[in-house]
Amino acid sequence: MEIDRHIPFDLVRPTTRLHAAWLDARREWGPGFHEDGFGLQPTDDVESPAGFAALVERLSDDPEPTDAASSPGIRCRYRWIVEDDRVLGGIMLRYGVGEMLDRSGNIGYGIRPSARGRGVATWALGEMVDEARAIGLERVLVVCERDNLASARTIEASGGVLEPGAEETGGVRRYWIDTTR
Repeated sequence: MEIDRHIPFDLVRPTTRLHAAWLDARREWGPGFHEDGFGLQPTDDVESPAGFAALVERLSDDPEPTDAASSPGIRCRYRWIVEDDRVLGGIMLRYGVGEMLDRSGNIGYGIRPSARGRGVATWALGEMVDEARAIGLERVLVVCERDNLASARTIEASGGVLEPGAEETGGVRRYWIDTTR
């Protein structure tokens, strides 16, 4: 899919200013904590202003990496995908060293149902790959459920190469994207 780099999407740091828009996106997904890219935990209180502010503070606590590829522990950069103050989805970049990266990959994202099919995920993934390159990652792992063909196409359109034998492990597809291209 050819992506118009002049489309009106933005990646923004989590902010309390978008509380109502974020809740609107969450309501569209339905109950649960399945919105990939938002970093939600079961204990997060996203309905109250104070609880949402605590979530935003937790998601914003990301120091600048000195050497992303070898940083001890896992760090995350969270971004919300926004169009005209409407939250379309979320995307995160994990970096550092740890077991979670092998299971979940470096980049995770989710797009609200009404925004799918517009190239939003492909655009956001491209932006996050650029960010990964900027912090020193030469390649990133992106994982999706085996039956999520739309996500597989998005990752492949972004240069993702399926890891040999990965489709047979754990019901997921594991793709590597070379950030140096």
